Amino acid sequence: MGAEPVTVSVTTDLAIGGMTCAACVKRVEKKLGKLDGVTATVNLATGRARVSHPPQISPEELIETVEKAGYTAALPEPPRRREPDGDGEGEAQGAKQERDRLVVTTLLAVPVLVLSMAPGLQFRNWQWLCFVLAAPVAVWGAWPFHVRAVRGLRHSTATMDTLVSLGVAASFSWSVYALFLGGAGDPGMRMPFTLVPSASDGVAHIYLEAAVGVPLFVLAGRFLEARARRGTGAALRSLAQLAAKEVAVREDGSERLIPIEELRAGHVFVVRPGERVATDGEVAEGSSAVDLSLVTGETEPVEVGPGSAVVGGAVNSGGLLLVRATAVGADTQLARITRLVTEAQAGKARAQRLADSVAGVFVPVVLALAVTALGFWLGAGADPQAAVTACVAVLVVACPCALGLATPTALMAATGRGAQLGVLVTGPQALEGLQHIDTVVLDKTGTLTSGHMSVAQVTSVPGGLGRDEVVRLAGAVEQGSEHPLGRAITAYARRESAGRRLPDVSAFSAVPGHGVLGRVEGRLVEVLAPNDELPAALADALPVAAAAARTPVLVRVDGAAEALIEVGDVVRPGSYRAVEQLRRLGVRPVLATGDQEAPAVAVASALGIDEVHARRTPEDKADLVGDLQEQGCRVAVIGDGVNDAAALAGADLGIAMGSGTDVAIGAADVTLVRGDIEALADAVRLARRTLGTIRVNLVWAFGYNLVTVPLAMVGLLNPMLAAAAMSASSLLVVGNSLRLRVWQPNPDRRRTR
Repeated sequence: MGAEPVTVSVTTDLAIGGMTCAACVKRVEKKLGKLDGVTATVNLATGRARVSHPPQISPEELIETVEKAGYTAALPEPPRRREPDGDGEGEAQGAKQERDRLVVTTLLAVPVLVLSMAPGLQFRNWQWLCFVLAAPVAVWGAWPFHVRAVRGLRHSTATMDTLVSLGVAASFSWSVYALFLGGAGDPGMRMPFTLVPSASDGVAHIYLEAAVGVPLFVLAGRFLEARARRGTGAALRSLAQLAAKEVAVREDGSERLIPIEELRAGHVFVVRPGERVATDGEVAEGSSAVDLSLVTGETEPVEVGPGSAVVGGAVNSGGLLLVRATAVGADTQLARITRLVTEAQAGKARAQRLADSVAGVFVPVVLALAVTALGFWLGAGADPQAAVTACVAVLVVACPCALGLATPTALMAATGRGAQLGVLVTGPQALEGLQHIDTVVLDKTGTLTSGHMSVAQVTSVPGGLGRDEVVRLAGAVEQGSEHPLGRAITAYARRESAGRRLPDVSAFSAVPGHGVLGRVEGRLVEVLAPNDELPAALADALPVAAAAARTPVLVRVDGAAEALIEVGDVVRPGSYRAVEQLRRLGVRPVLATGDQEAPAVAVASALGIDEVHARRTPEDKADLVGDLQEQGCRVAVIGDGVNDAAALAGADLGIAMGSGTDVAIGAADVTLVRGDIEALADAVRLARRTLGTIRVNLVWAFGYNLVTVPLAMVGLLNPMLAAAAMSASSLLVVGNSLRLRVWQPNPDRRRTR
């Protein structure tokens, strides 16, 4: 039997133009989905599509498919350095055209609205003046709607623009009929204004106020909506603006200014007081305090000196720094943060997928209801203008825009705000997971504790290799380890060797949850978690280490136990508050660590954690997560090392510390950028607020249509007011989402800073 072929797919992002409502989103997704092996997620708020497709399908074919659906598509332009004046020329030109169209439409429409709504101001032939002013609005002002409606019809589809275009055309055409053939053109004609349509009294009413009001209110609504939607992405743009444009590189004692694109890893660059760090690096010379608030959300400056790591985008608050670049371009932490936020905004919550499904049939259903209302009123013998009024009102009042904006605007605002607070989420599924977790499994070292460990005591076997030699060998083999214990032992060995270089290690191997081993100067050196088979001198030292809540590790050389090294750590100050806040949120904390029982219990006791699982291997941690899930718990796991990756991947929600390894971050759904566990409570609160906002948005979007469409069908809604209500519905959804931009974490936490 032959092996099954491996399915490989690639992901392409497309910039989609011409989308105006959720029906457009559904149509683009449906068209792309008809290609073999293609799935697409389209975001109305960002105008982007994320397409997963087989390699044999080219981006050009995807673009052609979108264009056949009646929209424009292009590959997003690569990031490029912008001039100080801000936005791109094309974007600014498009915004200016929309603004100019709105201004001219307003100047022409306002006199028509005033005269139509105030009978006392109507003079002889007032209706003809209104006709002259309304004609440009109905044609030129509403031209974008007409163009997109015709384009949709050519592709056998109907969108929100179809409804607006038909509403304007119907009300203007009826007014033309009334003026020229229905008696409304009489010089002395007066027309009362009522909120509810009334009978004609033998003279056909004109609806020029609807013909100008519909495009006016829709244009104004979309203009304000676009500005508000740009506001929801303000945090993402602010992250992009943190990137430096030029950097001063120091070479051979001289300094030269180069574009940031030419900076390479290994270059030494200058960061003067008040300047931003150009890219991730390590301080080579100088000392200062750097402000990381715009990158990690940490409000207090961090002191750095030679050997300290610095993040691109941080602001130098003090002295002159020389920094050696360690990562550039897409590999920097700032670039990863920006990429994670962008990808998060491309996703959809479960509720939004339901809304998009409804939107896919929304416009055809509204068109059917409008025709039904027209036919019913005419069939019932009602006045023709009452039938036309009901039909136009149905067309105009229906609004799938709010359905399409309910989730993406809230998600954009929330992910941007989260990034500002140092919390990165991978998408709406992660927010939904954060909202529902009731149990969190916490790692100890580097998560609840600082991870800045140091060697507290070394106990060697009498008659063995001796303390100094064992420390030198252990430090050498731990050079290949990423664990905080290993880094602490290596740092201690370097200090003890008085600056002498540690020997190289070969055949290095790390056993997650157990320790490391390798060959140093021909000897097999193992640094492992101790077992019960210890020499008496080392066994006697173990209770001392336990009483001090230190972590003991055993050093064996060529199979013989030589020393016990005790490594101490301190609990992060924020861990106390974080555990307490999680309890208040109804989340049960569980400690699971590969460390020994004594230090694990000591840390748990200090934090008030009742459930402790010590000496757990990565497989044990993953099994613990599975056991909790079988008990009906919704489990989140927080970790920072390679040994946490399996548990992070298997949990309902994986949360990585930003100071952790790339493996842990890659397996997680949420990353706490600044490595502060206290941010977890903020993340849970933000998720609950965001999902609550989305639910309110969708309830409004569905409820609005359920109420207003029937009112329009029975003739209880004026078309002009229907247009205003339709625009207001989208603005309310966007405005509700914008509140997340100013959401604040727990005030008690801020007071403790």
